[in-house]
Amino acid sequence: MASEDIKLHPSWLERIGGEFDQPYMAELKRFLVEERERGKHIYPRGSEWFRALDLTPPDQVRVVILGQDPYHGPGQAHGLCFSVKDGVRPPPSLVNIYKELESDVGIKPRRHGFLEHWAKQGVLLLNSVLTVEMGQAASHRERGWERFTDRIIREVNAKAEPVVFMLWGSYAQKKAAFVDASKHLVLKAPHPSPLSAHSGFFGCRHFSKANAFLESRGRPPIDWALPESATAA
Repeated sequence: MASEDIKLHPSWLERIGGEFDQPYMAELKRFLVEERERGKHIYPRGSEWFRALDLTPPDQVRVVILGQDPYHGPGQAHGLCFSVKDGVRPPPSLVNIYKELESDVGIKPRRHGFLEHWAKQGVLLLNSVLTVEMGQAASHRERGWERFTDRIIREVNAKAEPVVFMLWGSYAQKKAAFVDASKHLVLKAPHPSPLSAHSGFFGCRHFSKANAFLESRGRPPIDWALPESATAA
């Protein structure tokens, strides 16, 4: 990775910085450079590839929400799973997350989809793959990002403090199958996509369950209520 692309919290760099020296990461870098040289548009921009790690240092992680790939539409992705930039209409999966949030804990949906307020409280909003080609869903899978994000999950799993893992859909559940459920709370539900939300995501009550678990372990709960305005996040 070019130095300008490695922008993440120093405490994460201390723990996983060695990954950037691994051969698989060199191959990934080569792939991304070649894609750019071919004129491909890659989302999010390089300075935001590790935004989730920059906002949520390892010692502050209380909840992990796993996504798959960044959004591939212009102006959407900014390095946090399920989140979109200010001014971008919340995508269908996020709309359903908001619906469950309201049903579970009574928080009214916001007009924006900017989730940095959660990330700054210790909610690691981690995609499995951190880049994507514009308009081409899943275009950067199996290029090395999965190995990198597996390492991140293993670091969180190794924490002494209990963490809540929200695993929505079979992809996330398989990726985090090794998480120690005797120490952490592992919550599973179908993906919030319109294709599967009615199969068990709605009514899963993960937000209240997460806070109940954290408080029972002496950890502060998450304030799931997003600011009315994305600029206030």
